[in-house]
Amino acid sequence: MPFCSQCGNRVGDTQAYCRQCGAAQPVQPSAVPPFTPPPFAPPPPLTTHDPLASISPRTASILCYVPGMGWIAAIIVLAAQRFRQMPVVRFHAFQGLYLFVAWLMNDQVLKWALGPHLHVHDLVSVILLVASIFMMVKASHDEAYSLPLFGDLAHRSMSEH
Repeated sequence: MPFCSQCGNRVGDTQAYCRQCGAAQPVQPSAVPPFTPPPFAPPPPLTTHDPLASISPRTASILCYVPGMGWIAAIIVLAAQRFRQMPVVRFHAFQGLYLFVAWLMNDQVLKWALGPHLHVHDLVSVILLVASIFMMVKASHDEAYSLPLFGDLAHRSMSEH
């Protein structure tokens, strides 16, 4: 316990002034060291988060058949590293792409080639819609059902990659 530098009275370690004479006390080094910032530490390594990690193979397969938008899911599935070793999912992606090409051919070629009087375009649209829904159901049951023509093309595409 230190003493006052003026009167000799006992002064606590944390007192800046003496209680008896009021003299300012010299600053004592405190028991707590002053704050020093920690040494530079490199940031933690960046982890590569797979945005498709939460998507199950079944869901990915179903999304490949969504009318009008399934081609986007099919391309993502085919490009994703996660699904490279899953042949059933890749089969659905290829078949979904070929089904989408059929939609495009129907809307851009068949519709204009046959004219507005023949309703073949409408019939093909209904058939393609039913095929898409049918394949979504099959994919939800983890079945790799092969549609006529589209399934053969999908199998060929898988064997080439």
